[in-house]
This record gives sequence, C-alpha cells and structure tokens, in this order.
Amino acid sequence: MAHGSTNEKKQAHELIERLAPTQLSAVVGLLEAMLDPVSRALARAPVDEEPVTAEEEKALAEAREWLKHNQGIPHEQVLAELGITQEEIESYKLETARSGMGRSGGRAS
Repeated sequence: MAHGSTNEKKQAHELIERLAPTQLSAVVGLLEAMLDPVSRALARAPVDEEPVTAEEEKALAEAREWLKHNQGIPHEQVLAELGITQEEIESYKLETARSGMGRSGGRAS
C-alpha cells in the first residue's frame, strides 16, 4: 500500500505543477481544510435539524433589523473588546490540532 501511496503523491505533485496560480491557491485552501481536524469535523458533522425556537427566531429578527440600521462590528474590534488577538486564536487552533492528532492515535477520521 505504501507503494500506491507514493505513486499517488507523485501524481499529485505532477498535477499541482500544471495548475495556474489561481487554481493552485484553491487547491492549497482545500488541502489545508482537509488537513485541519476542526474543518474535517465540521464538514462531517450532521446538519443541525433542531428547530429554531421562537426565542431564537426573535433574536435573529432583532439582529437582522439592527444590521439594517447599523454597521456591523469588525472582527478585530470584537477581539479587542474580548482582549484577544487573531494570532492567539491561530496559535490555539494549531495547539488544538496537534493535541487532537496525538489523541487520535493516528486513526483515520
């Protein structure tokens, strides 16, 4: 099986070499998503079929109405108000990914 994997990697490298820059960017994004355990988990998660409650529907309607009359709050501002940075989030994601892979014992998900 390792031999087949080697051939597939070689084929993947050859195909990547033939891509246009815009296609390469899309492939890199896809590969990153495939390798990120959180992205994989989200992609495989079942669709939330739980009905929206009346209270949730009211909150959503209020939020939508507010956005009609106000500018949205930038992500950076929300992070600043919470006292965290995007770098801290990225660092946490990396740590979580590493520890998540360690716990899985190398099993395919």
